[in-house]
Amino acid sequence: MSMTVLALCALAAGLPAQAARPARKPAPTVAKAEQPAAPKPVPAPRARSEGASRVADWIAASGDNHGLPYIIIDKQGAGAFLFDAKGKPLADAPTLVGIALGDDATPGIGAKSLAEIGPAEKTTPAGRFLAKFGVAAGRQKVLWVDYTTSVALHTIPPGNPKEKRRERMLSPAIDDNRITFGCINVPRLFYAKLAPLFRRKGGYVYVTPDSKPIEEVFPRLRVQPFLAGVSG
Repeated sequence: MSMTVLALCALAAGLPAQAARPARKPAPTVAKAEQPAAPKPVPAPRARSEGASRVADWIAASGDNHGLPYIIIDKQGAGAFLFDAKGKPLADAPTLVGIALGDDATPGIGAKSLAEIGPAEKTTPAGRFLAKFGVAAGRQKVLWVDYTTSVALHTIPPGNPKEKRRERMLSPAIDDNRITFGCINVPRLFYAKLAPLFRRKGGYVYVTPDSKPIEEVFPRLRVQPFLAGVSG
């Protein structure tokens, strides 16, 4: 049948002429290939102070952690560095430490209430500590760094909002990371990574000093150059 006859038939039925034309099949849709998701940028490792780097090298060379996981708290750099039992670095994060400069805990401070602790006593003591999980006030589970002086490592507590601890932790500055009574505050993600490692046997926490010579806090550092020479 010719196209003219089809058009006349369409007019007789009261339809537009173009309706009589054979419908064209829609062109097949071509599925667009999914673009691969852009890889998430890997954050650069947190910078360590010279003292923290020396402590890390000494532990790796000497095996001072005795097969246990460990954390280096870099007070001068306001950072925390987590290692597994074999010395593999696992995580790093900003940290909050005692508001007062100092490397020694006040004698008897562990027996005082928070209200009794003076401004100059709010220090995070430097040194090497065998840390284990335990219960603190309010039945909160914490990693006790030094139980006798009430120094623990935990996440930011729901305390005074005026202290702005979260903002201090996230700021790029270092000086504003001094706000605690002496305990060490770390981010939740960092705490979640260390908890399984320290849960069974504990581990070591190395806290670098504010002002003391690092060899005075960690005397075995004096033999580090000899250890490095032997390993090389």
